[in-house]
Amino acid sequence: MFLTVAVAMVMAVKVSAGDNASASPFLGVLTTVTSAELPTKAGELVAQADVKTLKQTTVDVVKAAVGLNPAAAPAIVGSIAQASPAMTATATATAVALVPNQAVLIARAAASAVPAKAGAIVEAICRVVPADYQKVAAAVAEVVPGAGEQILAGVAAAIPELKTAISQTLASYDGEIPSVAKVLNQVAQIEGSSLATTPQGSPDTPARGPSATPPSVPISGTLPVLNPLSGTPVPPGGHNYSAP
Repeated sequence: MFLTVAVAMVMAVKVSAGDNASASPFLGVLTTVTSAELPTKAGELVAQADVKTLKQTTVDVVKAAVGLNPAAAPAIVGSIAQASPAMTATATATAVALVPNQAVLIARAAASAVPAKAGAIVEAICRVVPADYQKVAAAVAEVVPGAGEQILAGVAAAIPELKTAISQTLASYDGEIPSVAKVLNQVAQIEGSSLATTPQGSPDTPARGPSATPPSVPISGTLPVLNPLSGTPVPPGGHNYSAP
């Protein structure tokens, strides 16, 4: 009896280990290196991947590496971006989805590794954490100051509802590109203003809450006259008392 249970438990552990290995095929390799070597090894694994499996390999490697050391997420993304620039956006988005609180640090690391991908980096991150678009875009702009137009295009691509406000703001500068932070501050003001002035009853306006007083109901026609004794309506013209 006890022997049977023990065998069953061993088999269950083996199956579980096999599942983990198939779910994260690079975990075993990454666990053999130190924390300091982890980002470099992650970059090497992606660089060695076959073209057909490059994207999936990037996702798997990032998940495994960040899972082993979440604090190293920016360094892991930076290393992968340097090793395989085409996978910068994929690595960035995957890492931010795992550790969204490090979005700005990851954005800086990716932009430092591949400045030419500034717009794609901003777009990838803003699709995952759209609420942080101002901080992420400003951080990348600090690393790549000449990429303002691409960065703003990345924000607009990730968050289409901001596209009009961004275009309007840029148009007001007659072709000159001001700082990304300045543009997005104005965009935020435009968006806030448009919400405040949206007419009642439009699709963007939230439904009103219940009124403190009951709704007034228009009265049509003439109210019936009630018999004070029975409470029943008196027919038009009153009672016919002469009738039997």
